[in-house]
Amino acid sequence: MVWQRPDGRKANELRPVIFVKDFTRYAAGSVLAKCGETQVLCTVSVNEGVPRFLMDSGKGWLTAEYRMLPGATQQRHQRETFKLSGRTQEIQRLIGRSLRAALDFEALGERTLTVDADVLQADAGTRTTAITGGFVALAIAISKLIQEGVLERSPLIGQIAAVSVGLLEGEAFLDLNYPEDVAAEVDFNVVMNQHSGIIEVQGTAEEGSFSRTQLNNLLDCAEKGIKQLQAAQREAIPEWGEIFVGK
Repeated sequence: MVWQRPDGRKANELRPVIFVKDFTRYAAGSVLAKCGETQVLCTVSVNEGVPRFLMDSGKGWLTAEYRMLPGATQQRHQRETFKLSGRTQEIQRLIGRSLRAALDFEALGERTLTVDADVLQADAGTRTTAITGGFVALAIAISKLIQEGVLERSPLIGQIAAVSVGLLEGEAFLDLNYPEDVAAEVDFNVVMNQHSGIIEVQGTAEEGSFSRTQLNNLLDCAEKGIKQLQAAQREAIPEWGEIFVGK
């Protein structure tokens, strides 16, 4: 039996990806990232100064916050105000780790970049959409800092994107939506840079186990999708050639 995708996509096909730039007015960088029915508002704020452990080091920092808005799901999602769930804390740490891999913190100087990812609508893949869209917002913010003379040189040394993959009926599928995420025998989130270097892999077998061959198939599937996402990121950033100093 072969899994039939609810939206008719091929096994290795991404959902439609759209980046709506400058979605808000006041953030240094803002993007509404749409991956299928999942929509995440990604904004980047810039503050002078760094956490105490980096003071007088000459290096900057990036941190991230993630929230799912109450109306993002079919049943109202409880607003997290004073105490964050373990899931929320884990996701925002993942976003921070992933996007820090894109930066030369000495070039940033003693400044802190805060990436806020707010899920407006959830149809699975919210954390991967937050990372992929958060990178676009980050690049836009860095471009503005250079144009304003705040930064002498670009600190952007990596291009980061993320995607989900999973096993359904034993076959690897790319960019799972909610029905697929629920049904998947194995579920992975993969973060890579522009060289297909792995930043992070989160994965588990929901039931039973999976083979090394299946793991390789999942990573191959993720790599193909991430390359497509990175092409879409570059198209969304007009100043890409000027601000990207990675190799």
